[in-house]
Amino acid sequence: MEEKTMAYEAGYVYDLMEKGGPTDVREPYFKEAVDEMMRARTLCAKANACMPDDPTYVTYLEELFGRKLDDVRILTPFICDFGNRVKLGKGVFINHSAILSASGGIEFEDGSMAAPGLRIATINHDMNERHAIYTYGKVTVKKNAWIGMNVTICPGVTIGEYAVVAAGAVVTKDVPDYAVVGGVPAKVIKYLDPKEQKE
Repeated sequence: MEEKTMAYEAGYVYDLMEKGGPTDVREPYFKEAVDEMMRARTLCAKANACMPDDPTYVTYLEELFGRKLDDVRILTPFICDFGNRVKLGKGVFINHSAILSASGGIEFEDGSMAAPGLRIATINHDMNERHAIYTYGKVTVKKNAWIGMNVTICPGVTIGEYAVVAAGAVVTKDVPDYAVVGGVPAKVIKYLDPKEQKE
């Protein structure tokens, strides 16, 4: 019996990611994702190989994200596996040692900032077929949010405008605007006064 092979259009794997999956690494369409992972990892390695006082490292990150970074500051070392799945607003600051697992999509809105050691996951493994089947959830860090040191943000989470995430928190649920959250899992500690917040 002849095996049927399906033809997939370019970008099909990203359509699946946008919908939350699932994707299957055994399918031919997944090669496009593998190619992007290698491109992104190679560019990050080149950026990380530059000395911190060598401004040319930024050119590798600009190639990674496909945009000029004159209004964004990212410090190395920096790791991102899907540069084409990250959107950066104006005035974004990401301190060193960030790891962005970005296949499900990550958006940093204007003025958002992250301390060293940020971890963002947008992909998850199927409980049963964990080596082959993946699901996805976009992470959004909204305007002027502030993420503390060594924070982990799980798939599908939105960090609200002007929210503050305390150091070491593991964020598993959406964070409201102006909330201060902390802990494992992160919970609301208090709310900031919107009138006191400055751009």
